[in-house]
Amino acid sequence: MSTLPGAPFLERRADGALWLDGVNLQQLAREHGTPLYAYSRNAMVSAASAYQRALAGRPHLLCYAMKANSSLAVLRTFAQLGCGFDIVSAGELARVIAAGGDPAKVVFSGVGKRRDEMRAALQAGVKCFNVESESELRTLSEVAISLGTTAPVSLRVNPDVDAGTHPYISTGLKGNKFGIAHERARAVYAQAARLPGLKVVGIDCHIGSQITDASPYLDALDRLLDLIEQIEADGVPIHHLDLGGGLGITYSDEQPPAADALVGALLARIDARGHGHREVLFEPGRSLVGNAGVLLAEVLVLKPGDGSEGSKNFCIVDAAMNDMVRPAMYEAWMAIEPCQTRGDTPAQAWDVVGPVCESGDWLGRERTLAVREGDVLALLSAGAYGMTMASNYNTRPRAAEVMLDQGQATLIRRREQVQDLFRDEV
Repeated sequence: MSTLPGAPFLERRADGALWLDGVNLQQLAREHGTPLYAYSRNAMVSAASAYQRALAGRPHLLCYAMKANSSLAVLRTFAQLGCGFDIVSAGELARVIAAGGDPAKVVFSGVGKRRDEMRAALQAGVKCFNVESESELRTLSEVAISLGTTAPVSLRVNPDVDAGTHPYISTGLKGNKFGIAHERARAVYAQAARLPGLKVVGIDCHIGSQITDASPYLDALDRLLDLIEQIEADGVPIHHLDLGGGLGITYSDEQPPAADALVGALLARIDARGHGHREVLFEPGRSLVGNAGVLLAEVLVLKPGDGSEGSKNFCIVDAAMNDMVRPAMYEAWMAIEPCQTRGDTPAQAWDVVGPVCESGDWLGRERTLAVREGDVLALLSAGAYGMTMASNYNTRPRAAEVMLDQGQATLIRRREQVQDLFRDEV
């Protein structure tokens, strides 16, 4: 029996079978069909527990950034652990409520909140709006006044810190669309304190995603603490400090800090600078669910090249870029493993691709695999930004989803049917 790097509760047993959280993945694929997302509940609980251990004993709220994976069963898992949620739309708020989450533990982020979304969040009683522009601040004031209520606000400050990640998921630089510029924040806080219908409760920053080094977090924290001291000197009290999320996971050879080690280092810096009395919020997403999930796909066609220069061997599977867009969008590397190893087939290099009519439809390039048509492959680290970014391109129904828990498998989303895709069309 062997475990795979970066994949808790995933193991290769002596007979060559791949198991996740006590469930044989090949048998799971045969039972539910493919493409199929499978998630380990215990991997999610373990990941959340690392944050919660480090935060124990002080005021805090762990808000799951649900854009990573918003399936109701996933949300319910975190709600049962006492987590809050980081949302970016009224639709996500509705999902939190449907899953039994507490709106009072919700922070509402996002650069383009509509008035109807603001109203829905105010009526639900969210914990805080993470405001990202001066225009949004004024609009939120108007909406709150129209409802005869007060909106709790935190400004998302852009600290202009380079997180050292892919440019599409970097959010803390001047050239990014997110947040209020650090040099403007003090004046905007003074404006927020004057506007009717608003109450300043905190400060927020989020510098990016798939971060594998603690130093950008510490740099951003120092800038935020400097700013808090200036804002409070201006007479505007700050109750909570929201440090966002973005901690990376291991896809191949990345070595991100452990969640509890990272949180411990940040809390130590907060305490050393005399801010230990503040409530601390974190908004992890990928690090809670990324390595908890796999995407299972059946090998449909093996299409060997002719061996000439530039030719390739193509392993065509039934999962595609509409099921998992990360490789096509970010050129992301994700491990691919057979669900049952073979001793009767020579291994060779394959480009693992889907059936979508795009040359960008690939899941992995130059992967050494011993496969035959009909085999089942597992795309690892697929729990984050997989199903939430899935589409129906080429009129392809989205995959089914299954939650695994110590040998038990529960279908948590049925496979879409083709007729589902045009039911609302005229």
